[in-house]
Amino acid sequence: MNTDPCLPVDENGYYGNFGGAYIPEILHSNVEKLHQAFLKYIDDPEFIAEYEELLSEYVGRPTPLYHAKRLSAHYNTNIYLKREDLCHTGAHKINNAIGSVLLAKRMGKSRIIAETGAGQHGVAVATVCALMGLECIVYMGATDVARQQPNVERMKMLGAKVVPVESGNKTLKDATNEAIRDWCCNPSDTFYVIGSTVGPHPYPQMVARFQSVISREIRKQLKKQTGRELPDYVIACIGGGSNAAGAFYHFIKEPSVKLIAAEAAGLGVDSGMSAATIRLGKEGIIHGARTLVMQTEDGQITEPYSISAGLDYPGVGPLHAYLASTGRSEVAAVTDSEALDAAFRLTRTEGIIPALESSHALAVLDQRKFRPDDIVVINVSGRGDKDMMSYEKAQKN
Repeated sequence: MNTDPCLPVDENGYYGNFGGAYIPEILHSNVEKLHQAFLKYIDDPEFIAEYEELLSEYVGRPTPLYHAKRLSAHYNTNIYLKREDLCHTGAHKINNAIGSVLLAKRMGKSRIIAETGAGQHGVAVATVCALMGLECIVYMGATDVARQQPNVERMKMLGAKVVPVESGNKTLKDATNEAIRDWCCNPSDTFYVIGSTVGPHPYPQMVARFQSVISREIRKQLKKQTGRELPDYVIACIGGGSNAAGAFYHFIKEPSVKLIAAEAAGLGVDSGMSAATIRLGKEGIIHGARTLVMQTEDGQITEPYSISAGLDYPGVGPLHAYLASTGRSEVAAVTDSEALDAAFRLTRTEGIIPALESSHALAVLDQRKFRPDDIVVINVSGRGDKDMMSYEKAQKN
């Protein structure tokens, strides 16, 4: 039985072969209670009213759908940018953070934990916890702490405790491992806010639903601006997949809309320094779900690499594994240098500095040819303030 109007998910959280809940026994009760709470409140008028009021009055939604005229002229097509970078806190992550923390409060949880890579999810969760008066602990790989220092300071200023993780590659995967360990040790009072469409069911479905506001707005805004509700293409970057899930959500069952997911190829798909999980991954289990995972022949997880802290994850959300495996989405592998080129092109044609994550989606414009009458929507998932050190280094080189 399908449990979502727009997602190809069954009652056990499977998207075809992908998904499910592969979790320690100690967490079974918590995950089941979360699932029941999500089903109870996601269509509850009072919950939805509070959620949507905060999106409007606090986050600043709807975010603009901006017709990028100079960029469109450069590529001889019609490019519209969904400006999630203009959300409060600077990225789409706040959409899910608000929904999840509202759910945590209704479940009587007093302690919020989160993992973060680029820091935007951590900032969003810390922001909502400050707003709602809840304790907040954010796990972040030590490598990411060093390269995303502005976001670390923002989290601390908001009252969150930031825990640097020194294990593994010291990035997003390792931060997620530590957050799950914390949850196992504190199952009764703790709510784990996962930042992407990964993890055990119902997380992939829940995060996609909270992010679906992105595609809902795109349809309305496009209709108003162009007279048509459906674009020809929707393009979004993909690590775990939350912004892509939000941008794709209301188009998944519209076959005329082509969905393109841009994943991080790092120094090249076959370089050994990549995070192109869909291209390189094999079926396996990571962080509680069956999905595509970068792994060795004997099942050991391969360390990913990307210049973007938000995309260097060795797995991908089960929804995106399903969409790619069935051909519903096309996957583009974008290297560090291609993403940097795309970022500088946007800044110098439209005066918008994108996050490195979003720059991977923008780079698809250089990888394929679009027709002059196409309507191409690109989700600019975050702003580039946090990545200025990387951009500065690129300009020097």
